[in-house]
Order: sequence, then C-alpha cells, then structure tokens
Amino acid sequence: MIDPAQLRKDFPALDQQVNGHPLVYLDNAATTQKPLAVINALDHYYRRDNSNVHRGLHELSNRATAAYEHARVRAAQFVNAADADEIVFTRGTTEGLNLIANTWGAVNISAGDEILLTEAEHHSNLIPWQLLAQRAGARLRFVPVRSGADGDTLDLDALEKLLAPPVKLFSFVHVSNTLALVNNAKKFCALARQRGIVSVIDAAQSIGHRPLDVRDLGCDFLSVSGHKMAGPTGIGFLYGRKELLEQLPPWQGGGEMLDSTTYETAKFKPAPHRFEAGTPNIADAIALSAAMDYLDAVGRDAIADHDARLSAYAYEKLGALDFLRILGPKSGRAGLTTFVMSGVHAHDVVEMANIFGIALRGGHHCNQPLMKKLNAPASARASFYLYNTAAEVDRLAETLVKIKQYFTR
Repeated sequence: MIDPAQLRKDFPALDQQVNGHPLVYLDNAATTQKPLAVINALDHYYRRDNSNVHRGLHELSNRATAAYEHARVRAAQFVNAADADEIVFTRGTTEGLNLIANTWGAVNISAGDEILLTEAEHHSNLIPWQLLAQRAGARLRFVPVRSGADGDTLDLDALEKLLAPPVKLFSFVHVSNTLALVNNAKKFCALARQRGIVSVIDAAQSIGHRPLDVRDLGCDFLSVSGHKMAGPTGIGFLYGRKELLEQLPPWQGGGEMLDSTTYETAKFKPAPHRFEAGTPNIADAIALSAAMDYLDAVGRDAIADHDARLSAYAYEKLGALDFLRILGPKSGRAGLTTFVMSGVHAHDVVEMANIFGIALRGGHHCNQPLMKKLNAPASARASFYLYNTAAEVDRLAETLVKIKQYFTR
C-alpha cells in the first residue's frame, strides 16, 4: 500500500490554500499534478541541455538527443513494447488517435467499411473516426451502454455481434472518463484479432493508474497522454505494432522525417521518425521519462490498488447521499466518481465546491452523446490519484451536503 500523505510532499501544487481552505484536488481525470522529479527534469533540460535533437554534433545536442531517445526507450519499457521503434511521440492521446485515422485509416478504410466504437467514447476517440468515415464513405457502429441493475455498463452481448465484417477497426476506451467503467481490453483485442479486425485502445485514463502491457493486451495501437500520468502537458505517445507502423505513410511533412528529397519527390525515414516531422517536444519527452521513473518507483500495482480502494469508498460515501445519482457500474470501478445532484446544475456544484477549496470537473466531460443518452446533460466529477485520501472524500461528501442545503433553503 502507498502512503498518500508521504507522496503529497513530492507535489508542490498540492501545498496551497484555495479560498482559505486547504486544496483538495479531485480533477485528476482532466490532468494530474506534477512531482518535483518532473519539474526538475524540465528545469535541468532548459538550464543545461537546451538544444535541438538529431541534427547537431555539438555537446548540448548530443546530450539532448540521448535524453530524448532514452525517453522513447523508457516509454517502450513502460508499456512493454517489443521495440522502441514502436513508440511515436505525440502531443497526447488525441493526436495519436488522429494519427491512426489519417494514416492507417487513409490506407485501409474505404466506402462500405465499418468502424466500431462504444457509446462511452471521449470525443477524442469519436471525432477522428467521424471525419474518416465522412471522407471514405464508411459507417460508424457503436457498442451500446445499457443501464440496469448493475449500473451503467457496456452491452457485451452486442459487442460480440457487432465485432464482425464489414468492421475493419475497433477503437475503444480502456477506462471511461465519465462512467469509471474499466473495459476488458485484453478480451476485446483478442476478439478483434480473431476476426481480422485492427484494435485501438484509448488509454488516456488508464496510463499511470495501472500496469499496461501492450503485448499482453494484444492491441494493434494504444494512445496515451503524459499529463494524465504526472507528466507535462503537450506530450504523449502512440504505441503501434512495428509491422503496422512500417506500412503507414507519414501524416505530416517537414524536416527530420526524411531520408532524402529532391524538388519533386521524397524518401521517408522508417517508423517512428517518419511520423515526427519538425522539431519535437524535446523537454516534455524528457520530463515524461522522469514521470515514468517516478510512477514505477511508487509502483503501478500499488497505485491501481489505491485507486480501487478510494473509488469504492467514494462510491459508498457519495452513494449514501440520496440527492445524488452516481453514473457508471456498481462494481469494478476506476478511480473516479461522476454524479448528478438533483435540482442543482453541475456547474453550480463545481463553483460552490471551489469556494470550499475542492477542485472538481463539471459538464459533459467530452462525452456529449453519452450524457444525452443517460439523460444527464451535465454532471460533476471527482477523480482520484495516488496523492488523494479518504479524508478528502469525506470532505467532499460534507461539502456536497452544504451545497444541496444552500440550493434548497
């Protein structure tokens, strides 16, 4: 088990007051706070090693290149990729998913094909496929979310029926940022592989919260964001099986991704460099490597256990408040709790919570179609990480009672 009180000392942003109250930061599904190890890595790069990578022969460029490419190796180790060349640096999960849609999709999706998603997808794993389907004349299909005795869950019977030709690609969220639903990614990928369907995992909410092993999962692609795993914003990476990446055309053109060029034609570098045109986000890649070191030092199994314990406690504590509707499944939940307060808009809940120093998220959480289906146009969300405590959940519950009393007095 981890000691959140001890770990909090590594996160300077948590040691502050908001509106006269100690900060309770419960917006980790939007972005996590950053430990000193990550902040120091950024500081060191800009103070000592600031230079462009791959192109220079001087000492600063050599050091920057070594650190940048080490970050690629570190990312491969973090998800147990077979080769560092299976890691493409991106701005985050969104860019990784767009990269697949604009490369693999451009080559492999045509009129009459189908792309399978779930109704629980973040807009980042919806809109790229919408655009691709519109360009190619393909069709989107969706695995339904159903509400019943087990709460809001995915219809697995429908999945089995839908996952069949003419579906060419199945892209799904590993952990729902609204429902706290944890999909059985290994099973989903195995089903897709059996049917000759390419699998894509949106791992934005699972990376940094639990161990991820792409070879065990059996996925073809997996996209993550650094800022969801204690790393900087503006950096992430896409894992792609090497044999697939090598078949794909570049999706942006510029320097650094070329072997050679004339005025008329170009020969591109092999993957992953053909997908990283221009000067990369060097500093943040290096700092992301520091974040991965930090998380592995804490232990991702321990983080997953802490998430599960805190989520179960929050579900019980907030579920006892009869004026709240908790979204998502009743068991096996990820580390977040999304709720609707009867008679009070989610934005009012979040603004009032802020008065008491509690950071929540309110709105549709980039799940607009899902929220409409659940008849919850807006909801509030508390999301947890390794530095959150049961005492903070207690403080949230007490504050929600005060908010409800304020709006019903």
